[in-house]
Amino acid sequence: MTIEKYVRIIAGTFILISVALAIWVSPWWLIWTALVGVNLVQSAFTNWCLAESILKKFGVQNSCDIPKR
Repeated sequence: MTIEKYVRIIAGTFILISVALAIWVSPWWLIWTALVGVNLVQSAFTNWCLAESILKKFGVQNSCDIPKR
């Protein structure tokens, strides 16, 4: 799997967890959802994402590094 797919999985999981926590615990958990959204927008403009940096350190390949068939 590539970094891009992992980042989408991580962001989607964080959003689903925070929505569930907002429903069952406190609506204040929606702040976490907003922060994930802000991070996604920020990374689109700056080309930097903390999750990507962490995944690269773990050796996950970028889609550009995988040879095309």
